[in-house]
Amino acid sequence: MNSGLKIVTIGGGSSYTPELIEGFIKYYDELPVSEIWLVDVEAGKEKLEIVGSLAKRMVQKAGVPIEIHLTLDRKEALVGADFVTTQFRVGLLDARGKDEGIPLKHGVLGQETNGPGGLFKALRTIPVILDICKEMEEVCPDAWLINFTNPAGMVTEAVLRYSNINKVVGLCNVPIGMEMGVAKLLDVEHSRVRIDFAGLNHMVFGLDVYVDGVSVKDQVISMITDPDKSITMQNIHAMGWEPEFLQALNVFPCPYHNYYYKAGDMLEKELKNYNDGGTRAQVVKQLEDELFELYKDPELAIKPPQLEKRGGAYYSDAAVRLIHSMYTDKRDIQPVNTMNRGAIASMPFDSAVEVSCIITKDGPKPLVMGDLPVAVKGLVQQIKSFEQVSIEAAVTGDYGKALLAMTINPLVPSDRVAKMILDEMLEAHKEYLPQFDRELSPSL
Repeated sequence: MNSGLKIVTIGGGSSYTPELIEGFIKYYDELPVSEIWLVDVEAGKEKLEIVGSLAKRMVQKAGVPIEIHLTLDRKEALVGADFVTTQFRVGLLDARGKDEGIPLKHGVLGQETNGPGGLFKALRTIPVILDICKEMEEVCPDAWLINFTNPAGMVTEAVLRYSNINKVVGLCNVPIGMEMGVAKLLDVEHSRVRIDFAGLNHMVFGLDVYVDGVSVKDQVISMITDPDKSITMQNIHAMGWEPEFLQALNVFPCPYHNYYYKAGDMLEKELKNYNDGGTRAQVVKQLEDELFELYKDPELAIKPPQLEKRGGAYYSDAAVRLIHSMYTDKRDIQPVNTMNRGAIASMPFDSAVEVSCIITKDGPKPLVMGDLPVAVKGLVQQIKSFEQVSIEAAVTGDYGKALLAMTINPLVPSDRVAKMILDEMLEAHKEYLPQFDRELSPSL
């Protein structure tokens, strides 16, 4: 019997997979992975084979005894897994293009995980993650589910509320990107930086920022008011912040807060991009095409640096770091999505939050952050309400719940506009929304 760890990656044909493989190679001495199963669906078969071949070359070049398996049979792959990582996109990039483009046609921000796009990504994704959980219960009930499929917070909460899988951790690259951004701003090693994170996925705040345990929050807030020094992501346009606003806010926002505090400016920018030739999905598709051309090269046996141009860079770094800390009971501090359990006073005890945690062999233990500042509490609570109603809509296929979720999202201006977008998007995505198998609207 093989005594090493078995890792199963669902969505194994993703362009991020080489980063994941690189991480397992790097940590091999302390994280003895013997098998990595890369799983995908029929539509992703070609990419799975390209990425899988590169993964095999990377392992061979590194000289580590990790077996790479490729399969379209998810349940077969899950048997006996120790860790299951999820990084899939239901409907592929074509679905993302609809999530971004349809709202923009109605004058509403089109973004992958915020507003109507975030709702529909959840509606498509949550039923699939719950199916995966049922299979895990049957064939690998002791495995940890490490999810970085977006919207990561809603996916994590759906697992906690609607499955019997308790060993789940949601992961996002935004916090690690913020840490790395601070390290670059201050010209220090990433390992010296720590941020007290509290909030939700893509709605997380840095309550304090430390270098070597000493708070540098005021310095960082002062620095990021300069647009040239803003901490941003490849998929979010940096506009800079008004100094007086950030100083009064007195917490460190994440890049996604641009969509809420600069909603008009961001919508104008997205509409211009859309009218000039496409949404972010088209940009990502071109980047992915270029990456997969690189991956095909039989001489390539490392993760190419071009991968960092993708908006989700460092996802896999964060995933391997998390798995390593859990396996070794490292008890370091990392930001993850997990059950609140009182860590953030103004959030429901049993809801999923994104918060700094001590990482142990028994999973993440949230640090008590107290209450959120009054200036940000209301927005975070509003997004949590949107998340919980969206999850209920995804599970039940209830049209009214979907309309309610769309309408209460702060990026949607009215119930009338919400209904128009909802009906058009339900029709556009109907192939991936079997739970909504009746007429689009009771009034139709």
